[in-house]
Amino acid sequence: MTANRLIDTGAPPEEHTGTGAPPGEPPYRVGRARSVLRVVAIASCLPYVGLKTAWMAGSRLGIPDGSPLLDGGPALAVANGATVLLDGAVVVLALLLTRPWGLRVPAWLLVLPMWVASGLLLPIMTAFPVQLVVRLLGGGDGRPVGEGSSEPFLDPWVFGVVYGGFIVQGFALGALFALYARERWGDLWRGLLRDLPESPTAPALRATAVAAASAALVPGVTHLLWATGSTVGLEPARAADRTSDFYVLEAVSLLFVVVTAVGVLLLAFRRTGRLSLRLPLVLAWCGSAQLACWGGWLSLAGLMSAGEAADRPTAATMVTYAVQMLAGALVVTLGAYFFAERAAASAPSAHGALDESRGALDESRGS
Repeated sequence: MTANRLIDTGAPPEEHTGTGAPPGEPPYRVGRARSVLRVVAIASCLPYVGLKTAWMAGSRLGIPDGSPLLDGGPALAVANGATVLLDGAVVVLALLLTRPWGLRVPAWLLVLPMWVASGLLLPIMTAFPVQLVVRLLGGGDGRPVGEGSSEPFLDPWVFGVVYGGFIVQGFALGALFALYARERWGDLWRGLLRDLPESPTAPALRATAVAAASAALVPGVTHLLWATGSTVGLEPARAADRTSDFYVLEAVSLLFVVVTAVGVLLLAFRRTGRLSLRLPLVLAWCGSAQLACWGGWLSLAGLMSAGEAADRPTAATMVTYAVQMLAGALVVTLGAYFFAERAAASAPSAHGALDESRGALDESRGS
C-alpha cells in the first residue's frame, strides 16, 4: 500500500481499484482490533454529545440550582455547540484512521487534528484518575480547601461520565493513530537517537530547542508555585476555591512542562547512548500538545469569562498561558522540520535503488 510521508503534498496515489487497493495489491482490510477501537472511539463520544445537546435544548440534566451555567445565555449555547463539533471530530478521526481513503489524506490534515486532540485529552487522561485516587485516600472531596464552599457547578456524576468518555476516547484514538502511523511513517522514527546523522540545520534546531525549553520555564515555575500552595498570579475567586483537584491539575501541568523540555532537548542534542528515537519523539509530541492546546483552551475560556472582576483571570495567568502556547508551538515546529529532514534524507536512497533496478532491467533487455 502506498505510504506517503509527512511532507507529502497530498496528491492521490496511482488509480485504485473498486476495493480501495492499488492494482496488484490485496483489498484494504481492517483487522478486528482496529474495528473494535473504532467503535469504542465513536461510542465514547455519545455521553458528552448527548449532555451538550440536551443542555442546548433547554434541559437542566446534571446542572444543580445556583449553577452559573443557568445564566450562561447565548454565549454558553455557542460554546456548547462548538464543543459538540470538537467531539464530533473524534468520529471523523476514527474513520480517517481505519478507512482506505484515510491513507490518501494530506499528512498535515490528519497529524494536526491528532496533535490537538492529544493536547486536549492528555491532561484529563492523567489528572482525572489521580484526582479520584486522592479523594479515595482522603485528600479531598473536590470541595475548596479551607473555609467556605464554592457555588455548585455540575452534579458530581457528570464529571465521571464526561471525563470517563474522554479517557476512553484518548486511549482508543491513541492506539488507532499509533497503528496508522507505524504503517505510513514507521521508517521515520526507527533506530537509536545517537545514530541520527548531523544535518546543516542542526544549529538552528538546537537553538529552537533551547528557546522552547527556556520559554517553558515560565509556565513551569508558575505551575510549581500554584501546585505548592502559592496564590501568586491567581484571581481572588480561584484562589479561594482551590481544591485537591486544583493541586493535582497543577502538578500534572508541571509534569508536562518537564516532559516537553526533556523530549525536545534530547532530540536536539542527542547525547544519550542507546536511547531509542521513539522516546524523545513521544515526549515532545505529548508535552508540546498539552502546553499549546491546553494553554490555548484555558486562554480562550479566560477571554470568554464575564462577571465580577474577582472571577476574571489575572494578567499573570494569561501571560502564563500565552508563553505556554509559544513553547508548545516552538516544539511542534522543530518536530515538523525534523520529520521533513528525515523524509528527505531517505528519499534519495529509495530513488537510487529504483534507478539501479531500472538500469539492470535495461541491460537485460539489451542483451
